[in-house]
Amino acid sequence: MGAINLRHIAAARDFRKRYYRRTQVGATPGTVVMDSKAQISTVSLVSYDAKQFFEKRDLSAEEISVLKGRGKNLWIEVVGLANIPMIKQICAQFGIHSLVVEDVINNHQRPKMEAYDDQLFIVTRIPSLASGIKLSQLSMLLGNSFIISFRDDGDDCLNLVRDRIRWEVEDFRQHGLGYLAYTLIDTVIDSYFPVVEAIGDDLERLEEAVILHPHDEQIYEIYRLRCDLLDLRRVIFPQRDMVNLLISDDSRLISACTKVFLRDCYDHLAQLVDIVDAEIEISSSLLEVCHFFISARMNDVMKTPTLIATIFMPLSFIASLYGMNFDRSVSAWNMPELGWRYGYPFSLGLMAVCGLGMLVYFLCKHWIKPPKVRRRR
Repeated sequence: MGAINLRHIAAARDFRKRYYRRTQVGATPGTVVMDSKAQISTVSLVSYDAKQFFEKRDLSAEEISVLKGRGKNLWIEVVGLANIPMIKQICAQFGIHSLVVEDVINNHQRPKMEAYDDQLFIVTRIPSLASGIKLSQLSMLLGNSFIISFRDDGDDCLNLVRDRIRWEVEDFRQHGLGYLAYTLIDTVIDSYFPVVEAIGDDLERLEEAVILHPHDEQIYEIYRLRCDLLDLRRVIFPQRDMVNLLISDDSRLISACTKVFLRDCYDHLAQLVDIVDAEIEISSSLLEVCHFFISARMNDVMKTPTLIATIFMPLSFIASLYGMNFDRSVSAWNMPELGWRYGYPFSLGLMAVCGLGMLVYFLCKHWIKPPKVRRRR
């Protein structure tokens, strides 16, 4: 049992999502340290307005400088954060603050919204469910005529947004870049629901399995799901605060019409908070139930040898009592039973009566269940 628990602890530790600062203590603000696991950087550009749509991929920083004045609304998407010089060059072209560049590349940031002069810096996290929850950072910088998004994960969950820009001429292109920022945030928030629902399905399956067939492996699985839920809760709460800041912010980059849609995002995040909190409570209860059943099973295992030892206690007392070597010739009180004709059968009978008596007592107390008799059909 102990070896299994140690294995569970070691394996479950792999599911704890921990984020470490890569900059040294006391480093200058704006210091950028590349992640050794960062993906190769690729840049794409989407330019659109009510009349035209233009898209180009695999661009360099120089090509971005040439194309940045094309179109009314410009969306530059950087996927992969390995090419730090190129990222810095693109940010310099749009006058992006060095602290924003640091938060983009050091991607352990919590969801937030920060205002920089005539720009809004927004950080959110995209969930994915493979072997456990993965939360990749999506950074967005919203300006007057551009929005730049940065992410290191190659999972292109934002294709739907690109398709909407391409095809929804009346519904999408009539709005400004603030609406595009809302659409990106809304797409990220909607991607949480399938993940939360999948975890809920796993909890329902485990809930039935724990009651019907409890075993040690379930503790590990429940603990893994609980770690995933805690990670989700850790990012959903600040995302709700971030959306609330966007709603209450007086920046002209977010129109009053877009803030109405952002209120819908806030409502979705409130629903996610309720669902995740409820599932965390269920996982905690399942852990307690699983521990209870395992403890009850261990008690059942230990009950049988304990009852056997209890039955043999008076038998051992009788055997040890008559095993004392007192000299009967000295006194008539020194174990007169040893001189009886039927002394030995008497001691065996006394042991049998004591043992059977305790067995009947345990059966009456329902501490021992009588064997089930199978009837022939």
